[in-house]
Amino acid sequence: MIFLETINWYPGHMVKTKRLIKENIKVIDVVVEIIDARVPESSRNPVLKELIGDRPLLLVINKEDLADEEITMRWLNYYKNSGQAAVVVNAITGKGLKQMKAEIRSLAEQRMKGKSYKANALPRVMIVGIPNSGKSSLINKLSGKNVAKTGNKPGVTRGQQWINLKEFQLMDVPGILWPKFECQEIGFKLAITGAIGDHVFDVTEVTIGLMELLAAEYSQTLDEKYGINSYGKTGLELVEMVGRKRGCLQKGGVVNLLKASEIILKEFRAGKIGKITLDRPKN
Repeated sequence: MIFLETINWYPGHMVKTKRLIKENIKVIDVVVEIIDARVPESSRNPVLKELIGDRPLLLVINKEDLADEEITMRWLNYYKNSGQAAVVVNAITGKGLKQMKAEIRSLAEQRMKGKSYKANALPRVMIVGIPNSGKSSLINKLSGKNVAKTGNKPGVTRGQQWINLKEFQLMDVPGILWPKFECQEIGFKLAITGAIGDHVFDVTEVTIGLMELLAAEYSQTLDEKYGINSYGKTGLELVEMVGRKRGCLQKGGVVNLLKASEIILKEFRAGKIGKITLDRPKN
């Protein structure tokens, strides 16, 4: 697949978030990183390792309802087999939260053992993730009330906050990306899933790339959704086919590619095309 543009997005508040993590990590017992089940590896922040030091890390694979179930389980086994604590959750329904809490308790006990803490001290947990990973929805589900702003777009959370839960104290920080994507495929996938603001990239080019990927990996799902035959078609042809089906026509019967692309991207992000995973585990 050819990526026609370089995608990077690192607004000023993300620099502030990096500083917040550095300043507060010394009082944290466990770090929870929320990743997107549709792009588990692409949504992991490579900068995080240097920021959290030796703090135990729990990977929380969120949005499992939007992802390919079989591949999600492969990713879970991949992480566990590599020695990385991980759980699969659904921040909307609460699926997997009980196991998530148990993993946090276990990691916190290991961290706090033999160290000087006040009697009955609650573990301090920092929750991090890229924008639009579902972090705020997860926090609200854990707390049982709307303590964190949510939205289907990046950049909703803008400042740190402490949330007191029964089992632990939770520190929420804004979503954070990294300054430069070494692999443009990662930038492309994060654009598709909504981790990067739509104003930063060419929506039509990204959607063309998405359709090429879906035709290669999920052709039956794609064809059934839109009533088309994707075999042998280019991404551009597929966007045009969907545009005609959806009435995205301009004067002279020409397809409005931007309008068609916006429809496709919106439907992908909402899971209306199907349960799709764009990353594959290495084994």
